[in-house]
Amino acid sequence: MTDEPKSAPPDEEPSASATAPADVATGEGDTEPAPSVVDDVASERDRLHDLLLRKTAEFDNFRKRTERERSEFARRAAEDLLRDLLPLVDDLERALAVTPKDSDGDSYRIGVELIHRQLLELLRKREVTPIAAVGEPFDPNLHEAVTEEPSDEHPEGTVIREFRRGYRLGDRLLRAAMVIVSAGNGADDEATPEADDSAPASEVGQT
Repeated sequence: MTDEPKSAPPDEEPSASATAPADVATGEGDTEPAPSVVDDVASERDRLHDLLLRKTAEFDNFRKRTERERSEFARRAAEDLLRDLLPLVDDLERALAVTPKDSDGDSYRIGVELIHRQLLELLRKREVTPIAAVGEPFDPNLHEAVTEEPSDEHPEGTVIREFRRGYRLGDRLLRAAMVIVSAGNGADDEATPEADDSAPASEVGQT
């Protein structure tokens, strides 16, 4: 009699514990970071944010300060250049003052007048304007007094003569005007002697 082949034993099903993921088996996947770690991360985030804001503000202030310094340097350089041109204007005006006005055909005077006009036009375009002086009240912010002289025509404290013209650059003083100021006519200083009212009436007319 022949032996029937024995059937193979059925495959054993793997146990649930063997196939379960490690994190499920251990329960580690459900854990959350500790509160101290969250606080540390939030604190570091806030610190970096504050640092970014501070550095941004510092850079903005640096940029503004640099622009102001550059603008101030350019303004001072232009101011110095314009101030250096003023003595040349003075020399041209002195040359015109000693040249007879009836010599209009003289090429020398014509040339000086041309240069003088061109310089004044250049200064005007740069907002350089002359300061009024003669006949004006003395202003220490605009005028530099050389001396005082008595005057019958001008009241005390009035500019009666100008040695050197002054100029403004916009609303700022570029160069003060050198002037002579009136000290008045001096008549008020010569007081008439008055009779001594304290003398007794009986003494009046006695020899």
